[in-house]
Amino acid sequence: MNQNISLGQYFPGNSLVHRIDPRTKIIVSLSYMAVVLAAGSPLEFALLAAFAACAVAASGVPASMVLRSVKPIIPLIVFAGAINVFFAKGRPIFRLWVIAPTYEGCALALMMSARISLILIGGSAMMIFTTTPILLTDGVERLLKPLKRLRVPVHELAMMMTIALRFIPTLMEEADKIIKAQASRGADFNEGKLLDRARSFIPIIIPLFVSAFRRADELANAMEARCYRGDEGRTRMRELRMTRLDAMAFAAFGLCAALFALLKLGRAWWGA
Repeated sequence: MNQNISLGQYFPGNSLVHRIDPRTKIIVSLSYMAVVLAAGSPLEFALLAAFAACAVAASGVPASMVLRSVKPIIPLIVFAGAINVFFAKGRPIFRLWVIAPTYEGCALALMMSARISLILIGGSAMMIFTTTPILLTDGVERLLKPLKRLRVPVHELAMMMTIALRFIPTLMEEADKIIKAQASRGADFNEGKLLDRARSFIPIIIPLFVSAFRRADELANAMEARCYRGDEGRTRMRELRMTRLDAMAFAAFGLCAALFALLKLGRAWWGA
């Protein structure tokens, strides 16, 4: 496995976060993401960053591995940040013809970068790094169980979501191998106009799709060979149970959310 690819990987361990019930981690992660989206001041971001740092420390996952989960979307962050800097209305920092970055645009760009990074690090990354695909599937399925009464294929949806997350690093590794193979044959992906560069990636996309379909077919055959029949009659080696550790996790996030609400109210009161 390419060590530069961390998104979608499970980091084995027996830390406090590893032992938390997957349902708890899913609920806390989604709630944390919602709180991050509501943040709007440096103090609020600092509080949420401190919570994420504590979660990383409690998980035992190397900080370098967690930070690498942000690496694949850095170009997106830079592009979106540039749009905010140059197109947001406000007080211009300087003006050069039609180019006029604003202070308000810089603030928006920083907040957007912080939101995306905290969502990945404190939300999805910590949940994926510390939860095996099987436990993640069971957790999603148990949370969506009430939808079974509406004839929603809950088990199949949970399985597809988990397999998709698990195959992210595999497909990224496969794409890296194809790029290196094409480069060894003289392919250059950094020359020419934008359209030419886009065309140069066709020899990468086609083999990648072929590899993805081949892996999907192999996985389907392996599941059929093991008599997989979905949720019908399926038993679990490990039944999910809430413990005191889950109560501690909810309490820790509840304390963070309460402090966040106090900061929000204080900012609204002082602003009024």
